[in-house]
Amino acid sequence: MAQEKLKNTNVVGDQFKRVRSAFVAVGVLSSAVNLLMLTGPIFMLQVYDRVLASQSVPTLLALLGLAIALYMMMGLFDFLRARVLSRVSLWLDNQLAPLTFRSWVARSLSGYTPGYKPVQDLTTVRGFLSSPVVLAVFDLPWFPFYLGVVFMLHFQLGLLATFGMLVVVILALLNEWMSGRSMQLTATAELAENRFLDVTQRNADSVLAMGMLGNTTKTWHGLRNTSLAHQQVGSERSEFFKASSKSFRLLLQSAILGLGAYLAINREISAGTIVAASIIAGRALAPIDQVIGSWRMIKRTRMSYKRLSNYLARDASDVPINVQLPVPNGNVEVKNVVKFALNTEPGSERRTILGDVSFTLKPGEGLGVIGPSASGKSTLARLLVGLWMPDQGSIRIDGATFEQWDLDELGQHIGYLPQQVELISGTIAENIARFDATVNDEDVIAAATLAGIHQMILSLPDGYSTDADNAVSPLTGGQVQRIALARALYKMPRILVLDEPNSNLDAEGDAAMANAILAMRESGAVVIVMAHRPSAIAAVDKLLMLNKGRVMEFGDKSEVLAKVTQSA
Repeated sequence: MAQEKLKNTNVVGDQFKRVRSAFVAVGVLSSAVNLLMLTGPIFMLQVYDRVLASQSVPTLLALLGLAIALYMMMGLFDFLRARVLSRVSLWLDNQLAPLTFRSWVARSLSGYTPGYKPVQDLTTVRGFLSSPVVLAVFDLPWFPFYLGVVFMLHFQLGLLATFGMLVVVILALLNEWMSGRSMQLTATAELAENRFLDVTQRNADSVLAMGMLGNTTKTWHGLRNTSLAHQQVGSERSEFFKASSKSFRLLLQSAILGLGAYLAINREISAGTIVAASIIAGRALAPIDQVIGSWRMIKRTRMSYKRLSNYLARDASDVPINVQLPVPNGNVEVKNVVKFALNTEPGSERRTILGDVSFTLKPGEGLGVIGPSASGKSTLARLLVGLWMPDQGSIRIDGATFEQWDLDELGQHIGYLPQQVELISGTIAENIARFDATVNDEDVIAAATLAGIHQMILSLPDGYSTDADNAVSPLTGGQVQRIALARALYKMPRILVLDEPNSNLDAEGDAAMANAILAMRESGAVVIVMAHRPSAIAAVDKLLMLNKGRVMEFGDKSEVLAKVTQSA
Protein backbone atom coordinates (compact mmCIF):
# COMPACT_ATOMS: atom_id res chain seq x y z
CA MET A 1 0.00 0.00 0.00
CA ALA A 2 1.27 3.51 -0.72
CA GLN A 3 2.90 5.50 2.01
CA GLU A 4 0.41 6.92 4.50
CA LYS A 5 0.46 10.69 4.64
CA LEU A 6 0.57 11.96 8.19
CA LYS A 7 -1.05 15.25 9.08
CA ASN A 8 1.64 16.69 11.34
CA THR A 9 5.21 17.61 10.48
CA ASN A 10 6.47 16.53 13.91
CA VAL A 11 4.32 13.61 14.93
CA VAL A 12 6.50 12.57 17.88
CA GLY A 13 6.75 16.10 19.26
CA ASP A 14 2.99 16.60 18.94
CA GLN A 15 2.28 13.43 20.91
CA PHE A 16 4.63 14.62 23.66
CA LYS A 17 2.72 17.92 23.77
CA ARG A 18 -0.50 16.02 24.38
CA VAL A 19 0.93 14.57 27.61
CA ARG A 20 2.44 17.85 28.77
CA SER A 21 0.05 17.92 31.74
CA ALA A 22 1.36 14.52 32.85
CA PHE A 23 4.93 15.84 32.87
CA VAL A 24 3.75 18.87 34.84
CA ALA A 25 2.20 16.47 37.37
CA VAL A 26 5.49 14.57 37.61
CA GLY A 27 7.25 17.89 38.19
CA VAL A 28 4.88 18.79 41.02
CA LEU A 29 5.28 15.35 42.61
CA SER A 30 9.06 15.66 42.24
CA SER A 31 8.92 18.98 44.08
CA ALA A 32 7.09 17.30 46.95
CA VAL A 33 9.56 14.40 46.98
CA ASN A 34 12.58 16.70 47.05
CA LEU A 35 11.14 18.79 49.86
CA LEU A 36 10.39 15.65 51.85
CA MET A 37 13.98 14.51 51.25
CA LEU A 38 14.92 17.01 53.96
CA THR A 39 13.17 14.76 56.50
CA GLY A 40 16.30 12.71 57.17
CA PRO A 41 18.75 15.62 57.66
CA ILE A 42 16.32 17.59 59.83
CA PHE A 43 15.58 14.48 61.91
CA MET A 44 19.32 13.92 62.42
CA LEU A 45 19.82 17.59 63.31
CA GLN A 46 17.06 17.47 65.93
CA VAL A 47 18.26 14.16 67.39
CA TYR A 48 21.87 15.36 67.82
CA ASP A 49 21.13 18.90 68.96
CA ARG A 50 17.87 18.54 70.90
CA VAL A 51 17.22 14.94 71.96
CA LEU A 52 20.75 14.08 73.02
CA ALA A 53 21.10 17.43 74.79
CA SER A 54 17.78 17.13 76.67
CA GLN A 55 17.77 13.34 77.11
CA SER A 56 14.01 13.52 76.36
CA VAL A 57 12.46 10.23 75.21
CA PRO A 58 9.02 11.82 74.47
CA THR A 59 10.70 14.32 72.14
CA LEU A 60 12.51 11.46 70.38
CA LEU A 61 9.26 9.51 69.94
CA ALA A 62 7.44 12.57 68.62
CA LEU A 63 10.20 13.28 66.12
CA LEU A 64 10.28 9.62 65.09
CA GLY A 65 6.52 9.54 64.53
CA LEU A 66 6.66 12.70 62.42
CA ALA A 67 9.57 11.30 60.40
CA ILE A 68 7.66 8.05 59.71
CA ALA A 69 4.63 10.01 58.47
CA LEU A 70 6.77 12.21 56.20
CA TYR A 71 8.68 9.21 54.79
CA MET A 72 5.38 7.48 54.01
CA MET A 73 4.20 10.57 52.12
CA MET A 74 7.51 10.72 50.25
CA GLY A 75 7.20 7.06 49.28
CA LEU A 76 3.65 7.62 48.02
CA PHE A 77 4.63 10.64 45.90
CA ASP A 78 7.68 8.80 44.53
CA PHE A 79 5.48 5.85 43.58
CA LEU A 80 2.91 8.12 41.90
CA ARG A 81 5.44 9.95 39.74
CA ALA A 82 6.99 6.65 38.62
CA ARG A 83 3.52 5.31 37.81
CA VAL A 84 2.60 8.41 35.80
CA LEU A 85 5.78 8.11 33.71
CA SER A 86 5.20 4.40 33.04
CA ARG A 87 1.62 5.13 31.92
CA VAL A 88 2.82 8.00 29.72
CA SER A 89 5.42 5.76 28.05
CA LEU A 90 2.76 3.11 27.39
CA TRP A 91 0.34 5.70 25.98
CA LEU A 92 2.98 7.18 23.67
CA ASP A 93 3.86 3.72 22.40
CA ASN A 94 0.21 2.98 21.65
CA GLN A 95 -0.09 6.26 19.74
CA LEU A 96 3.13 6.07 17.74
CA ALA A 97 3.61 2.33 17.17
CA PRO A 98 0.92 1.93 14.43
CA LEU A 99 2.16 5.05 12.59
CA THR A 100 5.76 3.90 12.84
CA PHE A 101 5.02 0.38 11.62
CA ARG A 102 2.86 1.56 8.71
CA SER A 103 5.46 4.10 7.65
CA TRP A 104 8.27 1.55 7.84
CA VAL A 105 6.36 -1.00 5.74
CA ALA A 106 5.35 1.61 3.17
CA ARG A 107 8.89 3.04 2.98
CA SER A 108 10.18 -0.36 1.84
CA LEU A 109 8.63 0.38 -1.59
CA SER A 110 10.72 3.46 -2.31
CA GLY A 111 14.38 2.69 -1.91
CA TYR A 112 14.30 1.71 1.74
CA THR A 113 17.07 -0.66 2.69
CA PRO A 114 16.90 -3.06 5.64
CA GLY A 115 18.93 -2.51 8.79
CA TYR A 116 17.26 0.49 10.38
CA LYS A 117 14.03 -0.30 12.21
CA PRO A 118 12.24 2.78 13.61
CA VAL A 119 10.18 0.56 15.91
CA GLN A 120 13.40 -0.12 17.83
CA ASP A 121 13.88 3.63 18.28
CA LEU A 122 10.34 3.85 19.64
CA THR A 123 11.15 1.03 22.08
CA THR A 124 14.26 2.91 23.23
CA VAL A 125 12.29 6.13 23.85
CA ARG A 126 9.54 4.28 25.68
CA GLY A 127 12.03 2.41 27.87
CA PHE A 128 13.81 5.64 28.78
CA LEU A 129 10.59 7.35 29.86
CA SER A 130 9.80 4.59 32.33
CA SER A 131 13.37 4.36 33.69
CA PRO A 132 14.74 5.88 36.94
CA VAL A 133 16.94 8.17 34.86
CA VAL A 134 13.95 10.37 34.03
CA LEU A 135 13.24 10.80 37.73
CA ALA A 136 16.85 11.91 38.21
CA VAL A 137 16.35 14.47 35.42
CA PHE A 138 13.31 15.85 37.27
CA ASP A 139 15.36 15.96 40.50
CA LEU A 140 18.26 17.73 38.81
CA PRO A 141 16.83 21.30 38.98
CA TRP A 142 16.59 20.98 42.77
CA PHE A 143 20.32 20.92 43.44
CA PRO A 144 20.47 24.77 43.83
CA PHE A 145 17.80 24.45 46.52
CA TYR A 146 19.90 21.93 48.45
CA LEU A 147 22.93 24.16 48.04
CA GLY A 148 20.94 27.03 49.51
CA VAL A 149 20.05 24.88 52.52
CA VAL A 150 23.74 24.05 53.03
CA PHE A 151 24.57 27.78 52.86
CA MET A 152 21.93 28.37 55.54
CA LEU A 153 23.70 25.86 57.76
CA HIS A 154 27.04 27.61 57.26
CA PHE A 155 28.51 29.79 54.52
CA GLN A 156 31.81 27.90 54.28
CA LEU A 157 30.01 24.57 53.95
CA GLY A 158 27.93 26.10 51.15
CA LEU A 159 31.06 27.27 49.34
CA LEU A 160 32.61 23.81 49.55
CA ALA A 161 29.41 22.15 48.30
CA THR A 162 29.17 24.68 45.42
CA PHE A 163 32.77 23.99 44.43
CA GLY A 164 31.97 20.28 44.37
CA MET A 165 28.90 20.90 42.22
CA LEU A 166 30.95 22.86 39.69
CA VAL A 167 33.51 20.06 39.44
CA VAL A 168 30.78 17.46 38.90
CA VAL A 169 29.07 19.61 36.23
CA ILE A 170 32.39 20.13 34.44
CA LEU A 171 32.93 16.36 34.46
CA ALA A 172 29.45 15.90 32.93
CA LEU A 173 30.17 18.42 30.16
CA LEU A 174 33.53 16.81 29.42
CA ASN A 175 31.78 13.44 29.24
CA GLU A 176 29.34 14.83 26.66
CA TRP A 177 32.13 16.38 24.61
CA MET A 178 34.49 13.40 24.73
CA SER A 179 31.96 10.60 24.11
CA GLY A 180 29.39 12.29 21.84
CA ARG A 181 31.26 11.68 18.59
CA SER A 182 31.91 8.03 19.46
CA MET A 183 28.20 7.45 20.12
CA GLN A 184 27.28 8.84 16.69
CA LEU A 185 29.90 6.70 14.96
CA THR A 186 28.68 3.66 16.89
CA ALA A 187 25.09 4.21 15.73
CA THR A 188 26.18 4.54 12.08
CA ALA A 189 28.36 1.44 12.27
CA GLU A 190 25.59 -0.60 13.94
CA LEU A 191 23.20 0.41 11.15
CA ALA A 192 25.62 -0.80 8.47
CA GLU A 193 26.21 -4.04 10.38
CA ASN A 194 22.49 -4.76 10.80
CA ARG A 195 21.78 -3.95 7.16
CA PHE A 196 24.44 -6.39 5.96
CA LEU A 197 23.23 -9.04 8.42
CA ASP A 198 19.59 -8.80 7.28
CA VAL A 199 20.41 -8.90 3.58
CA THR A 200 22.76 -11.86 3.99
CA GLN A 201 20.21 -13.83 6.03
CA ARG A 202 17.50 -13.20 3.41
CA ASN A 203 19.82 -14.49 0.70
CA ALA A 204 21.11 -17.46 2.69
CA ASP A 205 20.39 -19.92 -0.15
CA SER A 206 22.69 -18.07 -2.58
CA VAL A 207 25.33 -17.53 0.12
CA LEU A 208 25.51 -21.20 0.99
CA ALA A 209 25.15 -22.58 -2.54
CA MET A 210 27.95 -20.46 -4.00
CA GLY A 211 30.46 -20.77 -1.19
CA MET A 212 30.04 -17.19 0.02
CA LEU A 213 29.61 -18.02 3.71
CA GLY A 214 33.26 -17.56 4.64
CA ASN A 215 33.61 -14.25 2.77
CA THR A 216 30.35 -12.81 4.09
CA THR A 217 31.32 -13.88 7.62
CA LYS A 218 34.61 -11.99 7.33
CA THR A 219 32.86 -8.92 5.94
CA TRP A 220 30.22 -8.93 8.67
CA HIS A 221 32.85 -9.49 11.36
CA GLY A 222 34.78 -6.49 10.05
CA LEU A 223 31.66 -4.32 10.23
CA ARG A 224 30.98 -5.59 13.74
CA ASN A 225 34.54 -4.90 14.87
CA THR A 226 34.22 -1.33 13.59
CA SER A 227 31.00 -0.90 15.56
CA LEU A 228 32.52 -2.40 18.70
CA ALA A 229 35.66 -0.27 18.38
CA HIS A 230 33.66 2.98 18.32
CA GLN A 231 31.47 1.70 21.14
CA GLN A 232 34.49 0.75 23.24
CA VAL A 233 36.07 4.17 22.83
CA GLY A 234 32.88 5.87 23.96
CA SER A 235 32.38 3.42 26.82
CA GLU A 236 35.90 3.83 28.17
CA ARG A 237 35.62 7.60 28.16
CA SER A 238 32.20 7.50 29.79
CA GLU A 239 33.37 4.97 32.37
CA PHE A 240 36.30 7.23 33.29
CA PHE A 241 34.05 10.22 33.91
CA LYS A 242 31.49 8.08 35.73
CA ALA A 243 34.14 6.69 38.11
CA SER A 244 35.71 10.12 38.57
CA SER A 245 32.36 11.71 39.41
CA LYS A 246 31.45 8.99 41.88
CA SER A 247 34.84 9.14 43.63
CA PHE A 248 34.75 12.91 43.82
CA ARG A 249 31.23 12.87 45.28
CA LEU A 250 32.37 10.55 48.07
CA LEU A 251 35.45 12.71 48.62
CA LEU A 252 33.26 15.81 48.79
CA GLN A 253 31.04 14.26 51.47
CA SER A 254 34.14 13.42 53.54
CA ALA A 255 35.49 16.93 52.97
CA ILE A 256 32.22 18.42 54.20
CA LEU A 257 32.40 16.20 57.29
CA GLY A 258 35.99 17.32 57.88
CA LEU A 259 35.17 21.01 57.44
CA GLY A 260 32.10 20.59 59.61
CA ALA A 261 34.18 18.98 62.35
CA TYR A 262 36.64 21.88 62.18
CA LEU A 263 33.79 24.40 62.45
CA ALA A 264 32.24 22.43 65.33
CA ILE A 265 35.57 22.43 67.18
CA ASN A 266 35.57 26.20 66.86
CA ARG A 267 31.94 26.21 68.08
CA GLU A 268 30.62 27.75 64.86
CA ILE A 269 28.13 24.89 64.21
CA SER A 270 26.66 22.03 66.19
CA ALA A 271 27.39 18.33 65.82
CA GLY A 272 23.97 17.78 64.22
CA THR A 273 24.77 20.37 61.56
CA ILE A 274 27.79 18.33 60.45
CA VAL A 275 25.65 15.27 59.67
CA ALA A 276 22.82 17.30 58.13
CA ALA A 277 25.17 19.22 55.82
CA SER A 278 26.82 16.00 54.63
CA ILE A 279 23.49 14.32 53.86
CA ILE A 280 22.03 17.37 52.08
CA ALA A 281 25.15 17.89 49.97
CA GLY A 282 25.09 14.21 49.02
CA ARG A 283 21.44 14.52 48.04
CA ALA A 284 22.26 17.54 45.84
CA LEU A 285 24.95 15.57 44.03
CA ALA A 286 22.98 12.33 43.69
CA PRO A 287 20.90 13.20 40.58
CA ILE A 288 23.96 14.64 38.83
CA ASP A 289 25.89 11.46 39.57
CA GLN A 290 22.98 9.30 38.32
CA VAL A 291 22.64 11.30 35.09
CA ILE A 292 26.38 10.97 34.42
CA GLY A 293 26.19 7.24 35.11
CA SER A 294 23.36 6.89 32.58
CA TRP A 295 24.87 9.19 29.99
CA ARG A 296 25.12 6.48 27.31
CA MET A 297 21.43 5.70 27.73
CA ILE A 298 20.51 9.39 27.53
CA LYS A 299 22.60 9.88 24.38
CA ARG A 300 21.12 6.80 22.73
CA THR A 301 17.60 7.91 23.60
CA ARG A 302 18.20 11.40 22.26
CA MET A 303 19.50 9.98 18.98
CA SER A 304 16.54 7.58 18.78
CA TYR A 305 14.07 10.41 19.39
CA LYS A 306 15.66 12.57 16.69
CA ARG A 307 15.77 9.70 14.17
CA LEU A 308 12.16 8.73 14.87
CA SER A 309 10.95 12.33 14.57
CA ASN A 310 12.76 12.82 11.26
CA TYR A 311 11.57 9.45 9.99
CA LEU A 312 7.88 10.15 10.56
CA ALA A 313 8.20 13.79 9.48
CA ARG A 314 9.42 12.60 6.07
CA ASP A 315 5.94 11.25 5.35
CA ALA A 316 4.14 14.26 6.80
CA SER A 317 1.77 16.34 4.71
CA ASP A 318 -1.01 18.80 5.45
CA VAL A 319 -3.50 17.11 3.12
CA PRO A 320 -7.19 17.26 4.05
CA ILE A 321 -9.03 14.16 5.16
CA ASN A 322 -10.63 12.46 2.14
CA VAL A 323 -14.36 12.01 1.79
CA GLN A 324 -15.41 8.38 2.22
CA LEU A 325 -16.01 7.12 -1.32
CA PRO A 326 -18.39 4.24 -2.11
CA VAL A 327 -17.23 0.71 -2.90
CA PRO A 328 -15.50 0.82 -6.31
CA ASN A 329 -17.18 -0.76 -9.32
CA GLY A 330 -13.84 -1.42 -11.00
CA ASN A 331 -13.65 1.17 -13.78
CA VAL A 332 -9.94 1.72 -14.44
CA GLU A 333 -8.61 4.65 -16.45
CA VAL A 334 -4.90 5.04 -17.16
CA LYS A 335 -4.15 8.33 -18.91
CA ASN A 336 -0.74 9.45 -20.20
CA VAL A 337 1.10 7.79 -17.31
CA VAL A 338 4.85 8.38 -17.07
CA LYS A 339 7.10 6.81 -14.44
CA PHE A 340 10.79 7.61 -14.03
CA ALA A 341 13.44 5.47 -12.41
CA LEU A 342 14.76 6.61 -9.03
CA ASN A 343 17.73 8.94 -9.52
CA THR A 344 20.82 7.65 -7.71
CA GLU A 345 23.14 10.40 -8.95
CA PRO A 346 22.18 14.06 -8.49
CA GLY A 347 22.03 15.95 -11.75
CA SER A 348 21.84 12.84 -13.94
CA GLU A 349 19.06 12.46 -16.49
CA ARG A 350 16.07 10.47 -15.27
CA ARG A 351 15.48 7.18 -17.05
CA THR A 352 11.90 6.54 -18.19
CA ILE A 353 10.44 3.20 -17.08
CA LEU A 354 6.98 3.86 -18.50
CA GLY A 355 6.18 6.53 -21.06
CA ASP A 356 2.75 7.88 -22.05
CA VAL A 357 0.75 4.74 -21.20
CA SER A 358 -3.02 5.05 -21.66
CA PHE A 359 -5.94 2.59 -21.63
CA THR A 360 -9.34 2.08 -20.01
CA LEU A 361 -10.98 -1.04 -18.60
CA LYS A 362 -14.57 -1.68 -17.57
CA PRO A 363 -15.91 -4.16 -14.98
CA GLY A 364 -15.72 -7.71 -16.27
CA GLU A 365 -12.86 -7.09 -18.70
CA GLY A 366 -9.56 -8.92 -18.52
CA LEU A 367 -6.28 -7.40 -19.74
CA GLY A 368 -3.08 -9.28 -20.45
CA VAL A 369 0.11 -7.20 -20.44
CA ILE A 370 2.88 -8.77 -22.48
CA GLY A 371 6.35 -7.72 -23.53
CA PRO A 372 10.02 -8.60 -23.09
CA SER A 373 11.89 -8.35 -19.81
CA ALA A 374 12.40 -4.80 -18.48
CA SER A 375 9.53 -3.50 -20.60
CA GLY A 376 7.75 -2.01 -17.54
CA LYS A 377 5.17 -4.69 -16.74
CA SER A 378 5.91 -4.94 -13.01
CA THR A 379 6.11 -1.14 -12.74
CA LEU A 380 2.67 -0.87 -14.31
CA ALA A 381 1.35 -3.48 -11.88
CA ARG A 382 2.61 -1.49 -8.89
CA LEU A 383 1.08 1.69 -10.27
CA LEU A 384 -2.29 0.00 -10.82
CA VAL A 385 -2.58 -1.05 -7.17
CA GLY A 386 -1.32 2.23 -5.71
CA LEU A 387 2.08 1.07 -4.51
CA TRP A 388 3.74 3.74 -6.63
CA MET A 389 2.35 7.04 -7.90
CA PRO A 390 2.87 8.18 -11.50
CA ASP A 391 5.30 11.05 -12.08
CA GLN A 392 3.06 12.33 -14.87
CA GLY A 393 -0.46 11.48 -15.95
CA SER A 394 -3.10 9.85 -13.78
CA ILE A 395 -4.60 6.51 -12.79
CA ARG A 396 -8.24 6.65 -11.72
CA ILE A 397 -10.50 4.10 -10.09
CA ASP A 398 -14.14 5.01 -10.74
CA GLY A 399 -12.96 8.50 -11.66
CA ALA A 400 -10.91 9.12 -8.48
CA THR A 401 -7.13 9.07 -8.21
CA PHE A 402 -5.44 7.07 -5.45
CA GLU A 403 -4.83 10.28 -3.49
CA GLN A 404 -8.61 10.74 -3.19
CA TRP A 405 -9.23 7.27 -1.76
CA ASP A 406 -8.69 6.03 1.76
CA LEU A 407 -6.01 3.52 0.81
CA ASP A 408 -6.89 0.99 3.50
CA GLU A 409 -10.52 1.04 2.38
CA LEU A 410 -9.63 0.80 -1.30
CA GLY A 411 -7.08 -1.95 -0.61
CA GLN A 412 -9.86 -4.25 0.64
CA HIS A 413 -11.28 -4.21 -2.90
CA ILE A 414 -7.94 -4.82 -4.65
CA GLY A 415 -6.29 -8.19 -5.15
CA TYR A 416 -2.58 -8.23 -5.91
CA LEU A 417 -0.18 -11.08 -6.59
CA PRO A 418 3.38 -9.70 -6.82
CA GLN A 419 6.12 -11.27 -8.90
CA GLN A 420 8.18 -12.12 -5.81
CA VAL A 421 5.88 -13.89 -3.35
CA GLU A 422 6.63 -14.28 0.35
CA LEU A 423 4.02 -15.14 2.95
CA ILE A 424 3.87 -13.39 6.30
CA SER A 425 4.57 -15.22 9.56
CA GLY A 426 1.24 -16.69 10.64
CA THR A 427 -1.12 -19.45 9.61
CA ILE A 428 -2.28 -20.14 6.06
CA ALA A 429 -5.78 -19.00 7.05
CA GLU A 430 -4.44 -15.70 8.42
CA ASN A 431 -2.45 -15.07 5.23
CA ILE A 432 -5.42 -15.77 2.97
CA ALA A 433 -7.64 -13.54 5.14
CA ARG A 434 -5.02 -10.75 5.01
CA PHE A 435 -4.84 -10.92 8.83
CA ASP A 436 -8.39 -9.58 9.09
CA ALA A 437 -9.49 -9.79 12.75
CA THR A 438 -13.15 -10.09 11.66
CA VAL A 439 -12.44 -12.96 9.29
CA ASN A 440 -15.25 -15.26 8.18
CA ASP A 441 -14.04 -18.84 7.67
CA GLU A 442 -16.39 -19.22 4.71
CA ASP A 443 -14.63 -16.38 2.88
CA VAL A 444 -11.24 -18.01 3.48
CA ILE A 445 -12.41 -21.37 2.17
CA ALA A 446 -14.12 -19.73 -0.81
CA ALA A 447 -10.88 -17.94 -1.78
CA ALA A 448 -8.84 -21.14 -1.39
CA THR A 449 -11.38 -23.10 -3.44
CA LEU A 450 -11.34 -20.46 -6.19
CA ALA A 451 -7.53 -20.69 -6.28
CA GLY A 452 -7.78 -24.50 -6.46
CA ILE A 453 -5.83 -25.19 -3.24
CA HIS A 454 -8.56 -26.12 -0.74
CA GLN A 455 -7.85 -29.86 -0.94
CA MET A 456 -4.10 -29.27 -0.90
CA ILE A 457 -4.40 -27.26 2.34
CA LEU A 458 -6.57 -29.96 3.92
CA SER A 459 -3.89 -32.53 3.11
CA LEU A 460 -1.39 -30.68 5.31
CA PRO A 461 -1.04 -32.01 8.90
CA ASP A 462 -2.46 -28.81 10.41
CA GLY A 463 -4.67 -27.79 7.49
CA TYR A 464 -5.48 -24.09 7.45
CA SER A 465 -3.61 -23.71 10.76
CA THR A 466 -0.29 -24.64 9.12
CA ASP A 467 2.43 -22.07 9.78
CA ALA A 468 3.11 -20.18 6.54
CA ASP A 469 6.44 -18.76 7.68
CA ASN A 470 8.95 -19.47 4.90
CA ALA A 471 11.59 -20.52 7.42
CA VAL A 472 9.52 -23.31 8.97
CA SER A 473 6.70 -24.13 6.55
CA PRO A 474 6.63 -27.31 4.44
CA LEU A 475 5.22 -25.42 1.44
CA THR A 476 6.76 -25.50 -2.03
CA GLY A 477 7.22 -22.45 -4.22
CA GLY A 478 4.15 -23.31 -6.26
CA GLN A 479 2.02 -23.80 -3.14
CA VAL A 480 3.18 -20.48 -1.73
CA GLN A 481 2.25 -18.76 -5.00
CA ARG A 482 -1.23 -20.32 -5.03
CA ILE A 483 -1.83 -19.35 -1.39
CA ALA A 484 -0.84 -15.81 -2.36
CA LEU A 485 -3.32 -16.07 -5.25
CA ALA A 486 -6.03 -17.08 -2.76
CA ARG A 487 -5.09 -14.05 -0.65
CA ALA A 488 -5.52 -11.85 -3.75
CA LEU A 489 -8.95 -13.45 -4.38
CA TYR A 490 -10.16 -13.04 -0.77
CA LYS A 491 -13.66 -11.51 -0.64
CA MET A 492 -13.80 -11.22 -4.45
CA PRO A 493 -12.09 -7.84 -4.99
CA ARG A 494 -13.21 -5.48 -7.75
CA ILE A 495 -9.71 -5.09 -9.20
CA LEU A 496 -7.30 -8.02 -9.53
CA VAL A 497 -3.67 -7.49 -10.63
CA LEU A 498 -1.48 -10.55 -11.15
CA ASP A 499 2.23 -10.08 -11.88
CA GLU A 500 3.71 -13.23 -13.46
CA PRO A 501 1.18 -15.39 -11.58
CA ASN A 502 2.21 -18.71 -13.11
CA SER A 503 6.00 -18.47 -12.80
CA ASN A 504 6.03 -21.36 -10.27
CA LEU A 505 2.88 -23.19 -11.34
CA ASP A 506 2.49 -26.56 -12.99
CA ALA A 507 -0.25 -27.45 -15.50
CA GLU A 508 -2.81 -27.99 -12.73
CA GLY A 509 -1.96 -24.62 -11.23
CA ASP A 510 -2.23 -22.93 -14.65
CA ALA A 511 -5.71 -24.38 -15.12
CA ALA A 512 -6.79 -23.27 -11.62
CA MET A 513 -5.52 -19.76 -12.28
CA ALA A 514 -7.37 -19.53 -15.60
CA ASN A 515 -10.60 -20.68 -13.93
CA ALA A 516 -10.09 -18.08 -11.17
CA ILE A 517 -9.60 -15.29 -13.72
CA LEU A 518 -12.80 -16.28 -15.55
CA ALA A 519 -14.75 -16.47 -12.28
CA MET A 520 -13.52 -13.02 -11.25
CA ARG A 521 -14.46 -11.52 -14.60
CA GLU A 522 -17.92 -13.10 -14.41
CA SER A 523 -18.35 -11.49 -10.98
CA GLY A 524 -17.72 -8.07 -12.55
CA ALA A 525 -14.11 -7.58 -11.51
CA VAL A 526 -11.37 -6.09 -13.69
CA VAL A 527 -8.47 -8.53 -14.06
CA ILE A 528 -5.01 -7.44 -15.23
CA VAL A 529 -2.32 -10.08 -15.80
CA MET A 530 1.37 -9.37 -16.44
CA ALA A 531 2.55 -12.38 -18.42
CA HIS A 532 5.52 -14.08 -20.04
CA ARG A 533 3.90 -17.46 -20.59
CA PRO A 534 0.94 -17.72 -23.02
CA SER A 535 -1.12 -19.74 -20.52
CA ALA A 536 -1.36 -16.67 -18.26
CA ILE A 537 -3.44 -14.77 -20.83
CA ALA A 538 -5.76 -17.60 -21.77
CA ALA A 539 -8.70 -16.14 -19.82
CA VAL A 540 -8.37 -12.44 -20.80
CA ASP A 541 -10.08 -10.63 -23.67
CA LYS A 542 -7.71 -7.68 -24.18
CA LEU A 543 -3.96 -7.36 -24.66
CA LEU A 544 -1.48 -4.56 -24.05
CA MET A 545 1.99 -4.97 -25.51
CA LEU A 546 4.82 -3.00 -23.91
CA ASN A 547 8.35 -2.50 -25.19
CA LYS A 548 10.87 -0.31 -23.39
CA GLY A 549 8.04 1.27 -21.39
CA ARG A 550 6.01 2.24 -24.46
CA VAL A 551 2.64 0.92 -25.61
CA MET A 552 3.16 -0.91 -28.88
CA GLU A 553 -0.34 -2.39 -29.21
CA PHE A 554 -3.60 -2.34 -27.28
CA GLY A 555 -6.98 -3.85 -28.11
CA ASP A 556 -8.87 -7.11 -28.31
CA LYS A 557 -6.68 -10.13 -27.73
CA SER A 558 -7.28 -11.70 -31.12
CA GLU A 559 -6.47 -8.48 -32.98
CA VAL A 560 -3.29 -7.77 -31.00
CA LEU A 561 -2.06 -11.36 -31.36
CA ALA A 562 -2.70 -11.18 -35.12
CA LYS A 563 -0.66 -7.96 -35.41
CA VAL A 564 2.15 -9.36 -33.26
CA THR A 565 2.23 -12.58 -35.29
CA GLN A 566 2.24 -10.64 -38.55
CA SER A 567 5.09 -8.41 -37.35
CA ALA A 568 7.08 -11.44 -36.27
